[in-house]
Amino acid sequence: MLVATEAIGVGGVDVMIRSGALAAYGFEKGHIPGGEIAGTVAAVGDGVDPAWLGRRVWAFAGTGGGYAEQATAPIGEVVPLPAGLSAVDAVTLGSSGVVAHFGLAHAHFSPGEAVLVRGAAGSIGIMTVQLAARAGASTVAVTTSSPERGRRLRDLGATHVLDRSGAGGKDDPAGYDVIIDVVAGRGMPSFLDRLNPNGRLVVVGAVGGQPPADFGTRLMTAFQKSLSFATFSAATVAEPARNAVRTEQFAAADRGELQTVVHEVLPLEHAVLAHQKMDAGEVFGRIVLTP
Repeated sequence: MLVATEAIGVGGVDVMIRSGALAAYGFEKGHIPGGEIAGTVAAVGDGVDPAWLGRRVWAFAGTGGGYAEQATAPIGEVVPLPAGLSAVDAVTLGSSGVVAHFGLAHAHFSPGEAVLVRGAAGSIGIMTVQLAARAGASTVAVTTSSPERGRRLRDLGATHVLDRSGAGGKDDPAGYDVIIDVVAGRGMPSFLDRLNPNGRLVVVGAVGGQPPADFGTRLMTAFQKSLSFATFSAATVAEPARNAVRTEQFAAADRGELQTVVHEVLPLEHAVLAHQKMDAGEVFGRIVLTP
């Protein structure tokens, strides 16, 4: 399908591609970033039902091409939008909500467990906080960079606020059953020490870069705690399952049951500024570009 874009999400993966952090995957100079878009279907390919024409949709354009007035997407990566949900809200939720949902599932989260979201101020972290709270977590702790961000995360369902290193108050839990980590980086191994016996840490992002190569020694040192480490990518979930969750979450957001947090809406020609703000760590939620 060809989609006339109304909103384009600026994601952490866009920043990593632009910075060269994912150069090993073949991204070259001249690559157009942008995977998450929303807008109106302007044209369809051969064999695609023409009833899609004119429909408002969320779509995944792949690993690039979305920073544009028009972008293509395969039909399996297109989801219709509820009438009351804006394109801006759709690109704030569409990918992050799926990662949060299946990331918690990958961690085998159960109601009543204590959850820590590391790097909770981004769109994935914000959705993980909301979904864990809605699903009955006994604790939803977060790491973030400022008290103001902590207050905003409490409004979204967080029960405890820690700084980036994981330090907090004397009443914070001693351990967690599940840690959803959006950051990774060199500080990741210290969070393995925060896991309760049989605890699970799942990395769903790597905005802080790669962890040290020897991080597995922390797991072996704590052998008798039966800890688990995993990574999660939504690419491993079948399209029908991803789209079913997106459809459900879009409807929940349309009813006001899930909150989308938009940091700022910028014109497409200010994409450089959007990336500068991401690099500076200024963003709470998601920056959205509009043509």
